[in-house]
Amino acid sequence: MTRAPTDHPAVTSGQARRLRLEIEVASDDELRALRGALLAARASELSEVRRRSQRHGLGYGTESQRESMTAEVDHARRRWEMLDRLLAAIDEATRATE
Repeated sequence: MTRAPTDHPAVTSGQARRLRLEIEVASDDELRALRGALLAARASELSEVRRRSQRHGLGYGTESQRESMTAEVDHARRRWEMLDRLLAAIDEATRATE
């Protein structure tokens, strides 16, 4: 049985923790490609946040659909914020190795 991401104990615990990731990059080109992919994902999430927020603000949908839109906006905003943190960590790590 597959669980939804929010059913995972680590997701629902609400406790802050530090996650360490190590990713081998073979070249500066690969690092730029990774950063570019994360920037594209962050832009996509921001676009989704703005689109859903606008639909909600303009009163689209039924009350239950609007509640769902609110939850989706919150979820997209969290993804956007995490991508932003990941990009900041990459930038910091890159500066540390220069």
